Amino acid sequence: MSISTPLPVNEPKRPGKKFIMLESNPHVMNQLSYALGLSSTLAFHDVYSLTDPTLLSFLSRPALALLFVFPATPAYLAAYNEEQATIPTYRGSGANEPVIWFKQTIGNACGLIGLLHCVCNGVERESITSGSELDKLLEQAIPLTPDRRAKVLEDSDALEAAHMAAARTGDSAVPDVDAHGDTHYLAFVRGKDGCLWELEGGSKGPVKRGALEEGEDMLSERALEMGVRKFFKREEETGSGEMRFSVLMLGPSFE
Repeated sequence: MSISTPLPVNEPKRPGKKFIMLESNPHVMNQLSYALGLSSTLAFHDVYSLTDPTLLSFLSRPALALLFVFPATPAYLAAYNEEQATIPTYRGSGANEPVIWFKQTIGNACGLIGLLHCVCNGVERESITSGSELDKLLEQAIPLTPDRRAKVLEDSDALEAAHMAAARTGDSAVPDVDAHGDTHYLAFVRGKDGCLWELEGGSKGPVKRGALEEGEDMLSERALEMGVRKFFKREEETGSGEMRFSVLMLGPSFE
């Protein structure tokens, strides 16, 4: 089987609008979320360990969603392509979907798509301010199929302005809009069906990873085993030594 890079790692399926890549930084993600209309009662936080109880105890729980940044290694690409070949292209729409999924068609926007997946699903959706840009975007997008939803994102001047402003506030040098990175974002959220879902804008659609028990959040043992930890295990098993991973958690604000 040949290995090809999943499209959102570098470019969307069709040429067009490009954004500046977002830094995996709570300050950047919070600025963008709040500018779009997420309540400041929620915030993104760095997760420094997935195993150390002391470091995990510093986090403000429950963990409502995880925004995961990882390198597109050969091991990941092989697993990605194998799984994608077995799932149908998602064409869902409407308010009864277990999760809302956004297809990525904007270059370098995988961070934005991951953020939208985190804040627009689960109970966190209730923390979106009524009448905000995010509220209006969701109202417009929910009834639509994935291709038409993607067009809503492409056409939103407010979304582009908020993204570009936030992208210039990180700690690292601001990359050129045409720059390409070798890391990628995806989100883990709890769906309306109580299951863990993996959401990534360049895949064929949302992927259900398994059921969660009542009260289990995104940092529970079950959620981590079905989600983030499988990436670590795959790299360890292949002996690549590639461990450039970053995890941000969406949960209650410390304020």
